[in-house]
Amino acid sequence: MEHEPQEQYDGPARIGDAEVAVRLRGYFQPIDGRFHWWGRIDQDPALDGHTSGSTIVLETPHGRAEARLSDIDPWGRFRVTGTGRPPF
Repeated sequence: MEHEPQEQYDGPARIGDAEVAVRLRGYFQPIDGRFHWWGRIDQDPALDGHTSGSTIVLETPHGRAEARLSDIDPWGRFRVTGTGRPPF
């Protein structure tokens, strides 16, 4: 039986060699048949040099997935989005 994605994850994640804190949420969209997930990555010096639109690999203790960085909020946290199997 295949593991079904959870709808949320709050905890540690890795981007390259850096460990960061993330808050991720997601849901299955029946219209396109894909799991859509998103969240925020806490501000971290490891993300210096990344820009909105950058693609990263986000890894948690539960899995890994490609994601896209987008807007930065007033607290310096990147928004991250992905589709398909999430890293949680």
